Amino acid sequence: MTDIAYRFQNGFPKIGIRPTIDGRRKGVRESLEVQTMNMARSVANLIAEHLRYPNGEPVECVIADTTIGGVAEAAACADKFARENVGVSITVTPCWCYGTETMDMNAAIPNAVWGFNGTERPGAVYLAAVLAGYAQKGIPAFGIYGEEVQEASDTSIPDDVRGKLLSFAKAGLAVAYMRGKSYLSMGSVSMGIAGSIVSDSFFQEYLGMRTEYIDMSEFVRRFEEQIYDPAEFEKALSWVKENCVEGPDNNPAAIQTSREKKDQDWETVVKMAIIARDLMIGNPRLAELGFGEEAMGHNAIVSGFQGQRQWTDHFPNGDFMEAILNSSFDWNGIRPPFIVATENDSLNGVVMLFGYLLTNTPQIFADVRTYWSPSSVERVTGHKLEGLAANGILHLLNSGSATLDGSGEQQIDGKPAMKPFWEITEKEAADCLAATSWRPAGVEYFRGGGFSSDFLSRGGMPMTMSRINFVKGVGPVLQIAEGYSVELPSEVHDKLDNRTDPTWPTTWFAPILTGKGAFTSVYDVMDNWGANHGSISYGHIGAELITLASMLRIPVNMHNVPEENIFRPRAWGLFGTNDKEAADYRACSNFGPLYK
Repeated sequence: MTDIAYRFQNGFPKIGIRPTIDGRRKGVRESLEVQTMNMARSVANLIAEHLRYPNGEPVECVIADTTIGGVAEAAACADKFARENVGVSITVTPCWCYGTETMDMNAAIPNAVWGFNGTERPGAVYLAAVLAGYAQKGIPAFGIYGEEVQEASDTSIPDDVRGKLLSFAKAGLAVAYMRGKSYLSMGSVSMGIAGSIVSDSFFQEYLGMRTEYIDMSEFVRRFEEQIYDPAEFEKALSWVKENCVEGPDNNPAAIQTSREKKDQDWETVVKMAIIARDLMIGNPRLAELGFGEEAMGHNAIVSGFQGQRQWTDHFPNGDFMEAILNSSFDWNGIRPPFIVATENDSLNGVVMLFGYLLTNTPQIFADVRTYWSPSSVERVTGHKLEGLAANGILHLLNSGSATLDGSGEQQIDGKPAMKPFWEITEKEAADCLAATSWRPAGVEYFRGGGFSSDFLSRGGMPMTMSRINFVKGVGPVLQIAEGYSVELPSEVHDKLDNRTDPTWPTTWFAPILTGKGAFTSVYDVMDNWGANHGSISYGHIGAELITLASMLRIPVNMHNVPEENIFRPRAWGLFGTNDKEAADYRACSNFGPLYK
């Protein structure tokens, strides 16, 4: 079994498609059978063509065996969906149907209904009726209704309907895939960071996930008892020596570590990466070596490593481990990234997971460290910010844990990008490695040594920064900022970067401004950001994040997504249409966490 096959051996949730129909026979139902089933097939084809699972394979859809005209057929469909591991439900119809008799009553999975906009039969009437039923029964469902009237014979899916179907399906699959998986807390609270106080109730009630915990001493046990694949370790260490360029040591000469200590650190951090991966997903090789329990792993799709300070005061830091796992390649070649949060910041780890599941691309973990105003940049460097950076920039920087894909050395249409692993070439992976140096850790911060990745993100990449914060009495709250990476002249970057820690990776980020609220200015974005960390995803995915958050009942407190792109359950409008942010809070509070 290949590494990818082993990692995803339990499979993926499927999307169920429910063709509902007017149950009146002797003419009515018979006249609609072909059109209704064709709608279901067209949705299945759309999804299979455009959406991929994390292993790169097309998303699978399951269509009900028959059209659904009443409760008996609805029950038969529900039984089939349960057998087929359906985690997302889409109902389609071109006509009137019997609402509560044909609706999907599974409240634990995301539901959507596409009502065909045609004049021959009232698909829109059914859509309105069944969505009212969903709201009355406390099952928020998404309504999909095309803007333009279609002919009954038209089997195409209009662009606006396609967009909503795909947005719903992507977010719904993320919800379904998280359910039953784990967050692995490697260590405990790091330096008093609130996000590293891992909340089992949040993961259980909002995400349907377990929380698993190990003490960092487990790494020491596996070092000393050699609970790792020694052949893989030798392979990994050889690959590291060939591909990971060690950068200059910025420590004062008097406290620099010896060459012997640095070489020992490399061996340790490579072992840490292998062990952390094995802890997350297991490793069948360990069973062959006599470690059957350890071979199982913790079924974790996201993890966090405490590191500071209980680990890093004595052992090499976790930067290499985190950075290489978060990347799309290592000594075993190009592969799906893992999601590992620095400083065990579980709340940032969650939004990294959201971004990954929505895009299949790796995520940058960073401090939202500094707002640089145009006047401050000009005062310090003499340079006048221009273009995307004209209104100021945010310095996104943290201790070497960001995915190496964030260097922007991959390309889409000749422009810097971060891509799903199956689209990355060997040359692009090599370019990301070549653009990264591994700087000996600052021993004033990291007394145990180690190495931090150091790269500079290329400019021009569309990016979305997000973060979940937890508020007592409210619960989780999501914030989103779409923008772009920007490039500065090298001498300007150096002057700004050297004012902080130049051994860490940098992304210069310019959020898109709307002229109001938290996006009145770049300063306002920084001033309203809720924590010290953020997750940065390639692409403008704010709308998809909002859709996902509404499925999980997580309100959004700040975003710069155009209103016309926002897609939430239809019931959200029943909580108010003038102030949609307030309505979002009320709806999430009313319906409560998805799994509570």
